Amino acid sequence: MNYIGSKYSLINFIQNTIQDVTNINNGEGHTFADLFAGTGIVGSVFKQLGYNVISNDIQYYSYVLNKHLIENTPVLDNSLLDYFNSLIGENGFIYQNYCINPNNERNYFTDTNGKKCDAIRTELENMYINKDINECTYYYYLASLVNSIDKYANTASVYGAFLKKIKKSAQKDFYLELLPVIDGRKGKVYNEDINKLIKRISGDILYLDPPYNERQYCTNYHVLETIAKYDNPQLKGKTGLREYSSQKSLFCSKRTVNKVFDDLIANANFHYIFLSYNNEGLMDIDTIKNIMSKYGKYTCYKQEYQRFKADKEENRNIKAKTTTEYIHCLIKE
Repeated sequence: MNYIGSKYSLINFIQNTIQDVTNINNGEGHTFADLFAGTGIVGSVFKQLGYNVISNDIQYYSYVLNKHLIENTPVLDNSLLDYFNSLIGENGFIYQNYCINPNNERNYFTDTNGKKCDAIRTELENMYINKDINECTYYYYLASLVNSIDKYANTASVYGAFLKKIKKSAQKDFYLELLPVIDGRKGKVYNEDINKLIKRISGDILYLDPPYNERQYCTNYHVLETIAKYDNPQLKGKTGLREYSSQKSLFCSKRTVNKVFDDLIANANFHYIFLSYNNEGLMDIDTIKNIMSKYGKYTCYKQEYQRFKADKEENRNIKAKTTTEYIHCLIKE
């Protein structure tokens, strides 16, 4: 997924920095927590390295992705793929609310793809409720559906708005593709407010990748949230936003971010803490240094990387094509 804040291109930098600071090269016997997990890139890598991974995100679609990537282990049943792809589309919630039809003008998916998504999502839920599939299989296919349908969305990468005309990638007929099954220890995944969860868990390494700016993930990925939950929510406005007040992050507000970050570090029962944050975030480097230094030995590493793009170049007001990614490190006393 072309995801805001994805660490896919920075994973080597993150992995090498953590190994250099901790001097832990084999994760066996150690606990690694990825508590702003997103699409699960970082947690998946450390699961492969042998760590016992704790994953968390307040967004349910992220919880679904990580339930598969972090909790599932080989071997899983992939025999249902052809069955799901052979289903005939149906007139369900996604088609009715996110596709152009006589009662709706939202253009997130083609009618065909919206109906196919509904058919797969409905059948998957029915099979789980009827105990035809177990929880591992359920999240395997649901995570794969969330990941796959995103490739056919008629958006400029995020769901804050849809495009007026169907772009080429969105015109293709939807095909469900299965996510990889990550080999490693079975981890534990949560769907909670991180500042509440942090008081109940502990471990060796804590990796934090909070939102850097005022863009709320709950509004930028609300369609994926609805597909994951499939809870028939009341939608509002032109873009069909669902109720999201309980998912708004205090890390996305200049007014609240310093306090909530300090609270998080103070309550973290982990020896090593790593924070990914770039040079354009709501907290400046000195603020982060001052907060983390209160609790132990602080160091910082940095690397240049390409900026996330969610629209066409000619529409952008930002001139810089790269940003600086910092990894702030704390050995907590």
